[in-house]
Amino acid sequence: MATSIPQKKSAARHGFKTGEYIVYPAHGVGQIVSIDEQEVAGHKLELFVIDFQKDKMRLKVPVAKATSIGMRKLSETDYVERALKVVQGRARVKRTMWSRRAQEYDAKINSGDLISIAEVVRDLYRADNQPEQSYSERQLYEAALDRMARELAAVNRLSETEAVRLIETNLNKGPKRGTKADNEEADAEQEEAA
Repeated sequence: MATSIPQKKSAARHGFKTGEYIVYPAHGVGQIVSIDEQEVAGHKLELFVIDFQKDKMRLKVPVAKATSIGMRKLSETDYVERALKVVQGRARVKRTMWSRRAQEYDAKINSGDLISIAEVVRDLYRADNQPEQSYSERQLYEAALDRMARELAAVNRLSETEAVRLIETNLNKGPKRGTKADNEEADAEQEEAA
């Protein structure tokens, strides 16, 4: 049973400070609203209280475990630029069963790494001239796009809609997808990689 001790507003812990936006691997971009102290099983525990506005969720993360679970600051601008270059690249789709690929994509999305998330966006993107995605492909694509857009929006101080537009613009700068030549090149690349 956890009893709450009066809140202790403090400036910073482990390089994170109140009011700062962070990335939590399993949930994406959130904001540290306070650093509380609670007593759990007779031990005093410092907790980051993180709000995820879009998900209407509040998470309490032990300060001592924040870095070991992968909580990190927002990406630097140059890392964001690299992620946008990744989405411009050619999709790399392995010839394995969809269930195995879906697990890999899900792991990349939940890794919290912007470049890994950008790879999922790139690989699952479908241009208008391409065949429809399956429901599960669409779900993974939208999850990755949402995570990437939230971080881009926070870093570049854009709305999420503007961030999605920026990502889609970069996706369309990439190789023309869905053309016969593109598919043949991708097949040749896959055979070389195998």
